[in-house]
Amino acid sequence: MTHADPQADIRPPAHPHPDLHGHGLRLRPWDADSEADVDAWFRGRTDPEFRRWNTPLKITTDLDSARDSLRDAVRNSAEGTAAAYCVTDAASGALLGHIGVNVINSVMRYGRVGYWVLPEARGRRVATRALALAARWALTEPGGGLGLHRLELDHAVGHDSSCRIAERCGFRYEGTLRGAMWEAGRHDAYRDMHLHARLATDPEPDADL
Repeated sequence: MTHADPQADIRPPAHPHPDLHGHGLRLRPWDADSEADVDAWFRGRTDPEFRRWNTPLKITTDLDSARDSLRDAVRNSAEGTAAAYCVTDAASGALLGHIGVNVINSVMRYGRVGYWVLPEARGRRVATRALALAARWALTEPGGGLGLHRLELDHAVGHDSSCRIAERCGFRYEGTLRGAMWEAGRHDAYRDMHLHARLATDPEPDADL
């Protein structure tokens, strides 16, 4: 006679979030065992434009650190504290970038969204289309989405393209937070950031996608 594993029912699934489709994109969970995914993650997080505006706690320096970082993102998704998505072209499957709903608080029903686009995919409104798709899903009630009430988006002051993307997707500008994020490439100096947010009760934006 075999006995069921008592932990089996409480282990999070490897990919608890569904694929998302729309606006010519497919958002799928990242695969830390895929060399193509690790390579895209490495290129995205070592790109000079990414580093200009973002300073992660763990800075990616090589493929090994990229793989470790991607595994962390996949683990956070499995544990329900984030939803990390690889942005791909719906027709070709080409990897275009990343979008994630992070710092998910299921009690207060809020999260924070972030994204980046690979250099070869820029100029095609990939970030705008991915944000519109991910935000709609995150703010949709459970059964069809994450059921969040509030979704925040922040970026360094001066990152004007992120301001435009946020506003185009219905994220209202709520103010400037002083010294709220690290300077580029440093963990000992700070800079201001803009805070945008969208509520589930806000009207669906008429975004030009």
